[in-house]
Amino acid sequence: MTTDPTARHYDREFVRTFFTSPTAVEGGDDSAKMLRSAARLRGMEAPDVWVPDNEDATAPSMREQGVENVVEVVSEHGADFPGEIHPRVVWHRDDPATRYAGFRQMLAMADPDGGAVDHLDGFVIPEVGDIDDWKKADEALTRVETEHGLDPGSLSMSVIIESGEAELAMGDIREEAGKPSNNLERLFLLVDGEVDYTKDMRGMTPTGELPPWPELRHNTSRGASAAGLIAVDGPFDDIRDVAGYRERMTENRAKGMTGIWSLTPGQVVEANTEPLPPASGYWLLDDGEGEGELRAEDERWVYDGDALGLEETGDGYVLRVDGREQELNADDLREELLRRAAYVPSMADMVDSMAEFEAAKEAGKGAIAMTRAATVEIDGVPVDIEADRMWDEATYQAAKTPIDLFQDVYEHRPDQHDALADRYGREVVERATELG
Repeated sequence: MTTDPTARHYDREFVRTFFTSPTAVEGGDDSAKMLRSAARLRGMEAPDVWVPDNEDATAPSMREQGVENVVEVVSEHGADFPGEIHPRVVWHRDDPATRYAGFRQMLAMADPDGGAVDHLDGFVIPEVGDIDDWKKADEALTRVETEHGLDPGSLSMSVIIESGEAELAMGDIREEAGKPSNNLERLFLLVDGEVDYTKDMRGMTPTGELPPWPELRHNTSRGASAAGLIAVDGPFDDIRDVAGYRERMTENRAKGMTGIWSLTPGQVVEANTEPLPPASGYWLLDDGEGEGELRAEDERWVYDGDALGLEETGDGYVLRVDGREQELNADDLREELLRRAAYVPSMADMVDSMAEFEAAKEAGKGAIAMTRAATVEIDGVPVDIEADRMWDEATYQAAKTPIDLFQDVYEHRPDQHDALADRYGREVVERATELG
């Protein structure tokens, strides 16, 4: 067991999807039907981490049955499930009885006689408090491993950040993990739980909706980075708001938080796909009202909005922005459009750029210039723009993160290989797996 808190003891470096299912539902002939349905998910519909949820998603009166259902379904289907399996049990920082109940749930689910533990990767602990409470959860997992003869640290522990205490505790992980008195090296995911966090913080909004809590997401991402863990955002309740879900994921990735909670298989597909590099590159243009995607047409990138206008005069151009006119010569117009334009590279673009830099580095060059050119059309007027970007080792390492994600997905999710080949083409996929 390593004593370096930033050294991962598991293989995955990225988790895109954290999907919860109730362990038992009342009514009907099969209380485990939701578990069985989730266990059969494959490809882009299957999450990276599946969480049979014996806490909030399951009624208290059904949790005993939920434990039995987890054992039954995971023992039967766990070997074929393509992601990791981490049940959530009950726990609470202020309630010893609830913590003991959580221990008993883990003990039952991990019993080798039930056959599920061979397919369980760990457990999710909700409602944790300060770092001493994290140690209590770790000790409970250690007892489970000891009583069942499992290897120490073989069960990972993920925690849900649902209180100010837990948020502050993330700053203690580096110092505490690796001490001989605990097994906190087993930590895997730090997951935000904004609903209970809002309750704990006494947060209020005029509409009653949840505050966005960007600070919590930043702190969780920072805590995960500092301790060599993986950060996951909490649930996005409006399951019909696909655009909002995508926007939330875009904001999170800028903070280094790739993973997000998924409540439906549809959200799983979105969250599995959205972090991956796009199949086709495209240009964005800021027209003063926000960045919008330009339309590709005959090797040109066409602006279809109304906020920008462009007219060619005899000796230059007139650019209209926000009702104001600017008279510009050709060079000044190109500079203005370059300032407003941005390119979103495709997977193939990333692979080409990284391969070019790797070849240059192999030839002894420390930095090279890469050029990106396009023809932008506004009101039927075409303008050629061109930008150079210097690539050095730091640029390469920063640009490699999306490729690292792709390689991690490709390694750990063979069930998604066909979908990735359909998205990018097999030649691009093969080249991407060989980079670095």
